[in-house]
Amino acid sequence: MSAIDYSSVRQAIQHGSLTSVYYLTGEEDILKDELVKAIVDVAVDPASRDFNVDIRGAGDLNGESLHTLLETPPMLAERRVVVVRGIEQWRKNAKIWSVLSSYLGHPSPTTLLILIGAGEPNATVAKQATHVSVGPPDADGLCQWAKARAAGWDMTLEHDAAMHLIRAVGGSLSITASEVDKLGASLDTGSVIGVKEIEQFVGVRHGETMTDWIDAVARRDLLRAVELLDVVLPQPGMTGVKMLNAMGTTLLGSRLARALADQRKNQRQVKDDLWRYLKSARPRGLGRYGEEVERWIVAATRWTTKELDAALMLMHEADEQLKSTTLSDPRATMTTLLLRFGSAKEAA
Repeated sequence: MSAIDYSSVRQAIQHGSLTSVYYLTGEEDILKDELVKAIVDVAVDPASRDFNVDIRGAGDLNGESLHTLLETPPMLAERRVVVVRGIEQWRKNAKIWSVLSSYLGHPSPTTLLILIGAGEPNATVAKQATHVSVGPPDADGLCQWAKARAAGWDMTLEHDAAMHLIRAVGGSLSITASEVDKLGASLDTGSVIGVKEIEQFVGVRHGETMTDWIDAVARRDLLRAVELLDVVLPQPGMTGVKMLNAMGTTLLGSRLARALADQRKNQRQVKDDLWRYLKSARPRGLGRYGEEVERWIVAATRWTTKELDAALMLMHEADEQLKSTTLSDPRATMTTLLLRFGSAKEAA
């Protein structure tokens, strides 16, 4: 059975539908923690959680202790929850795997087990448990998540403010969480958070995010791109490599749009093909798919195929330069790259 996504499992949990064993994998630890909390909230009454919720690190367990942990009956309750974090730490041939496999074949009706792993999922566990792949949400999903987190602080995060926040932090879920929590701790209960508040607390003004910088590059407004470089690069958590990665995704998408246009497809056909690509490939680090498609189509009208190929080669050279030495000046490297984009026709 293929892995289930975070949203589907969260919705099932909210409706009270639980299974005996969950296996959470993926890189978004914040969302894993939220799923664990949601499961515990439904599975165990608050009054008995001190006795019936057991959270352990995999490194602290062996075969015998795991068996005891899983077979312990609940205390004055119908069910208990056992959470085991980091099961990828167990050696491949360790006895604990056979103990776990035996349990997964016949799970206790009074124990709900949550296994949490990192890296490549264990195929055997994924097959025997409810496997949940907890990956980064898309821009719309992250926007809704940020609003819900703000609501947990009894605040209202306006849609435009949420989108600006996401752009300001480069789509990072962990930084989004941190910024929303800072707002929650600083503002009064019941506050309405708009773009102005995000600009004040995050320190990134509307129109001066990495997304705005990429827009300028895609439109070949290189003067604006150079101006924004001095604003975006110094922002917290920002690096030249991170900006290049984001730009590379846009240029590759624009190259695909250009190739489709060169096949004499009309704009509607190009847009449909790009949507199908995004839905099947689901590349990481993108904003809202609709906005991305429009950005790629616009760029495809401003760049020729050869110019995009040349730009991608220039960007690759800049990426190697940024990674090759600690003495490189990211601002100088990025500025030079943008100026070379201006002569991409000659480079082509």
